[in-house]
Amino acid sequence: MRETRSTCPYCGVGCGVIIESEGAQITGVRGDPEHPANFGRLCSKGSTLHLSATPVVLQTRRLLQPLQRLERGAAPQPLAWDAAAEQVAERLAAVRAAHGPDAIGFYISGQLLTEDYHAFNKLARALVGTNNIDSNSRLCMSSAVSGYKQALGADAPPASYQDIEQADCLFIAGANPAWAHPILFRRIEAAREAGPHSKIIVVDPRRTETAELADLHLQILPGTDIALFNGMLHACVWEGWIAADFIAQHTEGFDALKALVRSSTPAWAAKTCGIKEEQLLEAARLFAASPATLSLYCMGLNQSSRGTAKNTALINLHLATGQIGRAGAGPFSLTGQPNAMGGREAGGMATLLPGHRDPASAADRAEIARLWGVEALPETPGKTAVELFEAAARGEIKALWIACTNPAQSMPEQALVRAALAACEFVVLQEAFADTATAAYADLLLPAATWGEKDGTVTNSERRISRVRAAVPPPGQARADWAIVSDIARRLEQRLRPGAATSLFAFDTPEQLWLEHREATRGRDLDISGLSWALLDAQGPQQWPYPEGAGAGRQRLYEDGRFATANGRARFVAKPHGPAAEGCDARHPLTLSTGRMRDQWHGMSRSGTVDRLFESEPQPALRMNPQDLLRRHLKSGELVRVRSRRGELLLPLQADDAVGPAQAWLPMHWGDEFIGGRDARGVPLRGVNALTQPRFCPDSRQPELKYSAVRVEPVQLPWRIAAAAWVPAEEGAALRARLRVLMGEFDYTQCTPLAGQGEFSGQQGWLFVAAAATQPSAELQQRMAAALGLAGPAKAGTAPVLRYADIRRGRCRLLRLAGEGENARLQAVLRIGEGDEGAWLTQLWREAAPVAPFGRWLLSPEAPPADLAARAPTARSPQVCNCFDVSAARIRSELLHCHGAPAERLRSLQAALKCGTQCGSCLPALRRLVETTSAEVTV
Repeated sequence: MRETRSTCPYCGVGCGVIIESEGAQITGVRGDPEHPANFGRLCSKGSTLHLSATPVVLQTRRLLQPLQRLERGAAPQPLAWDAAAEQVAERLAAVRAAHGPDAIGFYISGQLLTEDYHAFNKLARALVGTNNIDSNSRLCMSSAVSGYKQALGADAPPASYQDIEQADCLFIAGANPAWAHPILFRRIEAAREAGPHSKIIVVDPRRTETAELADLHLQILPGTDIALFNGMLHACVWEGWIAADFIAQHTEGFDALKALVRSSTPAWAAKTCGIKEEQLLEAARLFAASPATLSLYCMGLNQSSRGTAKNTALINLHLATGQIGRAGAGPFSLTGQPNAMGGREAGGMATLLPGHRDPASAADRAEIARLWGVEALPETPGKTAVELFEAAARGEIKALWIACTNPAQSMPEQALVRAALAACEFVVLQEAFADTATAAYADLLLPAATWGEKDGTVTNSERRISRVRAAVPPPGQARADWAIVSDIARRLEQRLRPGAATSLFAFDTPEQLWLEHREATRGRDLDISGLSWALLDAQGPQQWPYPEGAGAGRQRLYEDGRFATANGRARFVAKPHGPAAEGCDARHPLTLSTGRMRDQWHGMSRSGTVDRLFESEPQPALRMNPQDLLRRHLKSGELVRVRSRRGELLLPLQADDAVGPAQAWLPMHWGDEFIGGRDARGVPLRGVNALTQPRFCPDSRQPELKYSAVRVEPVQLPWRIAAAAWVPAEEGAALRARLRVLMGEFDYTQCTPLAGQGEFSGQQGWLFVAAAATQPSAELQQRMAAALGLAGPAKAGTAPVLRYADIRRGRCRLLRLAGEGENARLQAVLRIGEGDEGAWLTQLWREAAPVAPFGRWLLSPEAPPADLAARAPTARSPQVCNCFDVSAARIRSELLHCHGAPAERLRSLQAALKCGTQCGSCLPALRRLVETTSAEVTV
């Protein structure tokens, strides 16, 4: 077995991993105990990374060769790499000649390595001649970028992870690190245990797992963050809790801010935010008076039409109270993607140039042009993510090259995004996984290498650069992203720079690109001229800045009180509270927000290949406050229609008192790869982001994904359909493909995987659930049966199909058993009827339970008698611990025998079941169960 040190490809914590491999196969992964970001810990997603690289996944879910669509909507056909690369070069050159360079756009990803970013950026700006290159980091981090630049002078998070242990007060705003950054949350938990007198304040409209650890939860109304921060600052000024000397010596603009917040009284701010005034005053006191206050913030502040103002309002608090530039203090934005920071360093966004330069600056453009060996860089401002797709929909962008991202799932206002992709003359998708929503719109698909197969670097949230190393070669014909770009760029050079003495893309290794990137940082605030790959290999991950001659990177910025502005002073930014981009009204009375699930990541193109990651939350659901259900005569579990001003979605409803009144919440991950249906006009439903809005912050251009006005209403869809089958793992992708074809045939559908257990251990299950207003046609029923292998004669070695049909009632059941006698289980089931008739059969299939006790009732028109029905499996208890597959039911049962204080009961529980002892992602849920489950009383 071979071991390779690398970095996790999920969130921006940047955990080190050790990849275990044998030959060309990744066989395992564990945390790297020497990596300073995680010290060996991994969350549930990171610890299952090897399961996203199994032979079955490689053969059934990966894009293994270039594919070409000869016409839109047709099945893609294999194409040789040379022909594919030539086609891209030829089409781009033709578009440029006919319409100019700005008719070409590039949409790339915070999951790319820094070297990949550099290659794309140079291709767009130095060769094609356009600033139309943007990243999906626009959707997560651009408001943090703008906030840092406006207030501190540079896009440079001033704190480090070590500050978590040194902070006396943690102020967590618009972030749920318990789920989104689990390993960072382990450090928060450990710091709380080591320093029980420290305080944690959480600002979040929802009572999240992070909020449950807080001493003070400010459950503000969505979109009122600026009012809160300005109200806190008013209190600090009024009570004398400001650092007057620091303000005078190291900042500017405080008088204007002071005048602005004079009207933001705590009473007004508290009322605006929907909290108590004493809560706001206590938060202000703790923030200002604590010896060291560290704020952690993420999408709740960033994904807003006022995202930059929210960021600067929080930074204002740090500057006014002197809580910056020292141990345990500072404004620390958490990064959502593994290399969003590296992409910002490399200038891989329309509003950035390499080395924290500005494309609007003639001097900055000239510097990069000189470094890259070209006469000039383009001056026309580039289009950011939303603008890029709007331009494509208008016909202005003719060619679009998308890499390592899935805009047909992740972008807001999906109707516009799909229209843009359809209107674009030439769409290239460079991707590792073959079945993303965006793949259906691509004219050309280029197979890219991914985690475990690539070499390069990434930068995490704390400015720490880590090496990414390949443990195995890419499968099939997949290539590294930088290599794909360089190959096509050299071919494009022959058309655009004929006779050039040297190529701009004479790269043979990723290190060569990194060295060119390094030179762009020399003398800048992020200077890494003192770093090399050899040093990173020998000494491990390092923080920037790390200039030439330095012996180490800088753990903390601005300790000397000098900031990255022209005069060295930080700037207070005076922005008032204002409404969200769209308001609620009688037709759209609820505020919808989106967020993350614990065990999934982004659009699930990678995490969705691991069946066990669906166990804790196997299906999407809209969550609302129980009181809102009562007021609207809704019931938990029923199907509802969620409508925004842009689109709609059908989902099951779930009561959740963690969600505030007049609010609703959805996980961001569910695209039409897993959920679907159609509206009253027959138009397909397009996942969660069919609802979200493209209105964006004027400074950062980041869309307001966190706030959409919606209405929720029940739907009458009496016909219910369930189709499910267990198949060998290598047949799972084919089954999924057959079921996905049927998703547009019903008003509501979901199609999700299950990991095999019991008799079906090692197999994969797919559960297709649908609802319709009318009875499915005989033809459609036949297609569903065929998809499950329940039509026609049985294959050799398989049991015959058991059939029940009630033509008068429209009921249908098709069953196939695996095993015989007492060992017989349901291998496949198709159930069609009105209401939940026969729903117990789906549970029987899901739990792989013996069918013998139910005998003739399997095909009976009536439900089993009560005594027998009681023996049917109930809904599986939710999985709490992914690492050891421990359910909530097992935990509650064990807690009956755990006595003592909560901490003691938790230790007893962990000793018995091991839950929470590996990655720790489930610890917040375990603490909640400890609090809500009483021990048995012995007499």
